[in-house]
Amino acid sequence: MPNRSKQRKRVLTRVLIGLCIAVMLFIVISFIVSKIVYDKQFPRYDRPDENLSAQLRYSDMRTYYPRRLVQFPSGKTLLQGYLYGAENSRGLMVISHGIGGGADSYLPQIKHFVDSGLRVFAYDCTGSYASEGKSTKGFVQSVLDLHAALVFIGTQAELSQMPLLLFGHSWGGYAVANVLHYPHEIRGVISVSGVNTAMDIIVEQGKSLMGGFIYTQYPFLALYQRFLFGDAASFDAVSAINASDIPMLIIHGVSDEMVAFDKSALIAQKDAITNANVRYVAADTPGRDGHNNLFRTDAAITYVNEINESYRALFDSYDGTIPYEVNKRFYDGIDRNMLHELEPDLMLVIDDFIEHALRN
Repeated sequence: MPNRSKQRKRVLTRVLIGLCIAVMLFIVISFIVSKIVYDKQFPRYDRPDENLSAQLRYSDMRTYYPRRLVQFPSGKTLLQGYLYGAENSRGLMVISHGIGGGADSYLPQIKHFVDSGLRVFAYDCTGSYASEGKSTKGFVQSVLDLHAALVFIGTQAELSQMPLLLFGHSWGGYAVANVLHYPHEIRGVISVSGVNTAMDIIVEQGKSLMGGFIYTQYPFLALYQRFLFGDAASFDAVSAINASDIPMLIIHGVSDEMVAFDKSALIAQKDAITNANVRYVAADTPGRDGHNNLFRTDAAITYVNEINESYRALFDSYDGTIPYEVNKRFYDGIDRNMLHELEPDLMLVIDDFIEHALRN
């Protein structure tokens, strides 16, 4: 009997040791996997070749919309900023761009705001376009970069005296809401296609890559993000919005394919938002209810479809390898102003919000 008892104890000890080793291996592997998955989602995004891009180009509008280049630090990284409408004094609109793009991705909106009498300050986030950074680092970085931009503005004698407005889309939509955790004097915020927290969107997009397994990685992703960004990693837009009475306009497409309308989207937190100065727009017009098509007119969307059809035919005719000069001629033939024509009804809602925010 004593021998059997000793054998059972040895077996139990081995089992416990095996379990401990398995748990340790799971933790180590999970940290490694989490870091790889997280970092993969936030590479560097360089400015695309403007000859092979359908984006509106600054060279197309330089004559009528001159801009001044400025640089400012975000931590140890130097960011590139752009100041438009130097003669305008109605207010200062700061634009925070979406991930994968840069300030120039929002040239149609910049033109609109300048035409409405606003001065505009746009910038390329960390790891984007003309700014420094080997990567975009993480979702929280957009908040830190916007905070750095507002700190810089506060050091500029003329800019610091202007009524301050914020406009952000996607990554930037998250930033303009969460930067309210910092004590900046802001008159109004426009958040388009934004999310409430960084972890919400990371898990939502991670699920599309890893399925339900992503939930086992949640604590490791959260810990890694905390390591990268400190306290800012735990920011949520709802608490920042509720702690202020700053007017805010939240816009989101009901069929958003990047930020789910009823899941990670900031607008999904509508019932938790108690700030009475928040307005909501659920964009539900078919064809203009997604992530990147909200601002286009019906004519622009039709034109996009025509261009895509023509490009597919060109692509097929060259078996997927289009010569550079042929590619360039195709893009030279695109009417970029028509392609990026802004939907007037949506811009009217935004303009009315701005007018109200500046008046109060």
